[in-house]
Amino acid sequence: MVQSLNTAGITTFFRVLLSPRLARPAISVPDVAAINYAQLKDAGHIAIVFDKDNCLTAPYETSIHPPFQKSFDECLLVFGRDKVAVYSNSAGTPDDPDGQMATKIEQSLGVPVLRHQQKKPAGGESIPKHFAVPPNQIVFVGDRVLTDMVFANRNGFTSVHTYRVVTEKGDNPMALWIRRMENWWLYGNGRPGAPKDS
Repeated sequence: MVQSLNTAGITTFFRVLLSPRLARPAISVPDVAAINYAQLKDAGHIAIVFDKDNCLTAPYETSIHPPFQKSFDECLLVFGRDKVAVYSNSAGTPDDPDGQMATKIEQSLGVPVLRHQQKKPAGGESIPKHFAVPPNQIVFVGDRVLTDMVFANRNGFTSVHTYRVVTEKGDNPMALWIRRMENWWLYGNGRPGAPKDS
């Protein structure tokens, strides 16, 4: 499976130049295993949504990256399976026209893959409707700054950036290069967990 061109992601670059805060995460962690789900729940969050590729799984894979299984199980325990979902720019999009990948992920993870026509950072209105929860009570977790973090911030979700990818092997070459540039812009040469001031 190959992702099609994400024009929304390209145009977002210019918006971020004018408003850098749009791309800055509320929380930065190395990966999903470092997320404190209980703390998020205690802060008033009701639901949580994950990007898929290089966040929960290796690129274009349908099963969770094994080191993340314990963390994901904890997430399901804290939030409840009905308040967890996946929102991907590959599975569940027009790049997955028959929905086969989305269905495989649902079978593997046991949570829904939300179908959508627009690629992040566009769209997202369906997420609060799916959970029947206001945007400010939703957490969105992803590895990409110009897509996932902008998407979360635009929609009023709490943005969590996972800055350590599962693997660069098999990733889209353009996405790989852009991610490196995004992380350099966000964190500079300092510790990735400490974003530079706006």
